[in-house]
Amino acid sequence: MFRQYLSEKAAPFFESTLAGDDNAAASLYVNPAKTFQTLEGFGAAFTEASAVTWQKLSPARQAELLRAYFDPEQGHGYTLCRVHMNSCDFALGNYAHADVPGDVGLGSFNIDRDRQALLPMIQAAQAVAGRPLQLLASPWSPPAWMKSNGQMNQGGHLLPEYRDAWARCYVKFIEAYAAEGVPIWGVSVQNEPEAVQSWDSCIYTAEEERDFVRDHLGPVLQAAGLGHIKIIVWDHNRDHLVERASVVYSDLEAAKYVWGAGFHWYCGDHFDHVQMVHDAWPDKQLLFTEGCQEGGPHTGEWELGERYARSIIQDLNHWTVGWIDWNLLLDHTGGPNHVGNLCSAPVLADVASDALLYQNSFAYLGHFSRFIKPGARRVLCAATLEALECCAFSNPDGSLAVVALNRTEAAIDFSLRVGDGRYAVTLPARAIATYVSA
Repeated sequence: MFRQYLSEKAAPFFESTLAGDDNAAASLYVNPAKTFQTLEGFGAAFTEASAVTWQKLSPARQAELLRAYFDPEQGHGYTLCRVHMNSCDFALGNYAHADVPGDVGLGSFNIDRDRQALLPMIQAAQAVAGRPLQLLASPWSPPAWMKSNGQMNQGGHLLPEYRDAWARCYVKFIEAYAAEGVPIWGVSVQNEPEAVQSWDSCIYTAEEERDFVRDHLGPVLQAAGLGHIKIIVWDHNRDHLVERASVVYSDLEAAKYVWGAGFHWYCGDHFDHVQMVHDAWPDKQLLFTEGCQEGGPHTGEWELGERYARSIIQDLNHWTVGWIDWNLLLDHTGGPNHVGNLCSAPVLADVASDALLYQNSFAYLGHFSRFIKPGARRVLCAATLEALECCAFSNPDGSLAVVALNRTEAAIDFSLRVGDGRYAVTLPARAIATYVSA
């Protein structure tokens, strides 16, 4: 028996009617016996912008937001999240944890800035989740004094003479966060290593990234007893994912340190590239590490949620093991952002009126994270209509979750077929539904 969870609104679920109609116009077929990758989880990024905005809310609204995202029973149950090392565009300005020029011994290293807002929000989220989060730490830029252009913004390269010191910054960061009760699960080498941005950025060629992992980051983490920390390469768009993975994975000494590749969605779909990387290197993992709607808050726009759902379904069906949204929370302008790079988030805050503005993307994300649990296995799932987009997972408790998306202007009637069970279903126009075995 299946239950259906339907639409953005908190509509009551209903049991679908059992049907035996072999002549249904469309069908969605699920074979739970055929399994694929294991899910790590879903989540989003803690940024200084999110944390500072959260701190401006009343205690009641702060608690509401954390319950909505992290409560494993009543909320989205987020478990896999991201945090920036040093500043990013969604910080309130440039800063580095090791900001004393020439301090290769890193005696000045500290995370005092993170203790102001970031760490309190992460610690509060962990309390609601009832467990430590799997936290991916990503740098947008090394300290300015380690770079060829002498600044954290506008690209530049990591200078060769500072590669070892920069690798040791990862160790310092991981150890400092652990001391705060916030364990780091993984690190990426560099956020968007091909992008010269007006904000915090740093360029790595594929060969530079390979060599940094092979000769510095991997060995330094191992020597510090941190070999369990996942190293993720690329952390940029799907368009160059195949090429960048090829360079790193073709070097066995570099590849042995790498858990997998991360990717974003800002330059075309290229879902086939995700599949190609899995097919070529099935022992390496694939992780969606960032995506958001660019260009302002987009309050109330319905297409936001559909963009999320389509990407998640396609990424999961092409072997992705986890999906991390960008900012957990922004203000009603889509900020703050220290270079005006305003974006949307699934929840926006009107700080002046102490109100949380839930966007439809929040509900769409919940159709996955609330019902597909960490440790779930993707199972075979296919629809006879291209307009009926779908994925299915078998959860650790034995339940089955099937997500179906309809981005068309017409309702779709179909038969949900699982083994000998057949259920008559109508998915309204522009709707998403999750069907969970009871």
